[in-house]
Amino acid sequence: MLNPIWLWLVLLSVFIGGFSGNLNAVTGGAAESAKDAVMGIALPLAGWFALWLGMMRLAELAGLVGVLARALRPVMRWLFPDVPADHPALGTMALNMAANMLGLGNAATPLGLKAMKYLEQLNPRPGIASNAMCTFLAMNTASIQLIPATAIGILAINGSKNPAAIVASALLATLCAFTAGITSVKLLEKLPRYQLPPVEPSATAAETVEAAPAEPERMPLTSDGKYLLALYGIGMLLLYFVLAFPDQANAVLAALRPLAPKEWLNFTYAPLPESLARLKLWTRLLSVAGMMALPFAFTFFPLYAWLRGVKVYEEFVEGAKEGFQVATRIIPFLVAILVAVGMFRKAGGIALVSKVLGPALGWIGFPVDLLPLVLVRPLSGGATTGVFTEIVKTFGPDSMNSLMAGTIFGSTETTFYVIAVYFGSVSIRRTRHAVPAGLMADLVGVIASIVICRLMFA
Repeated sequence: MLNPIWLWLVLLSVFIGGFSGNLNAVTGGAAESAKDAVMGIALPLAGWFALWLGMMRLAELAGLVGVLARALRPVMRWLFPDVPADHPALGTMALNMAANMLGLGNAATPLGLKAMKYLEQLNPRPGIASNAMCTFLAMNTASIQLIPATAIGILAINGSKNPAAIVASALLATLCAFTAGITSVKLLEKLPRYQLPPVEPSATAAETVEAAPAEPERMPLTSDGKYLLALYGIGMLLLYFVLAFPDQANAVLAALRPLAPKEWLNFTYAPLPESLARLKLWTRLLSVAGMMALPFAFTFFPLYAWLRGVKVYEEFVEGAKEGFQVATRIIPFLVAILVAVGMFRKAGGIALVSKVLGPALGWIGFPVDLLPLVLVRPLSGGATTGVFTEIVKTFGPDSMNSLMAGTIFGSTETTFYVIAVYFGSVSIRRTRHAVPAGLMADLVGVIASIVICRLMFA
């Protein structure tokens, strides 16, 4: 599927650029996108990959991934019937889903790449995406979003009276997109066009599939270890209370201040930003949960692993080594996708498509001003941010167009980027039905965003 899309993007870029006088811009866009793929994305991601894959190794050796996999076994077994019930891929995919739901995209990507590596171990057809891989990609391109943090931030910066108004609309739209993505991927995998080829007789599953890693020996938790974990949990709950309820936290400090030396409690806790303080209670609680998710993971994983007898520093370094290898493997795939997208944008292809489709979409009630955002969204996250910011500045942060654009931004994904990174990390070249399933989820997400916003904000 990616072969014709990539080829036509490149060819159309050259022809459109030539006829519109933007040929030099097309050339410059190709060079700029190639540089950005390596210097702006792959290399900065290498350090983040190393950090998270190191943490994932600690979680795996401590048995946390296995615990999560067993807890979610009924759902994950239905979604991934080809993955063994006790395989660590299930737990890693569940962690990836949780990170995506909290809007932790930077954390979700390394977890997803780890899951893809496990799925590749179970894949008897190297270079061809398995059904489990396609389903996992559909889940990532249509992930349920609890807090669209980036969209809320852009609305708040531009003076929105209620930047979190899109939280509920984005959640409903992502539920629709997720349902469409999973339904599409399950139906498409049964079509003759996307059937898997037979396994080569010379390469049986037993020869090509790497066995799942054996469970390491771990020390049981001692009484002291359990007490330490209990204290850690109490400390995190207190921190959550302080972050979520700053006024009440300051009241407690004021009550304690006469009982302690001045140098101990002579401070006032700074509340959350005003834009966040105006949110409804449940939205604030979710926002704080997202804020604490990474610090919690960075402290709980090493602590629990250490209490289970894992050599945390040595094993973290061992897991982190894989991060740089992953970053290197995805560079060719990133360059291919981003260069084609950059050329098409610089040639004026997005503007041309918007001009051609605008009248027909306006006739059916689709806001024509949002079409550039919809067209760019599956291709480039950075470009989408720029287009969304321009819409907010042009129409105002509380306008219907801005609310619709924010909901679309928060409920859809950069499908081609996700596919390039995830499949590139395990050298998958035949993506089968992953692209159409992802694009179907994006389309449903856009339609649901428009309809839901009209019902909620009209």
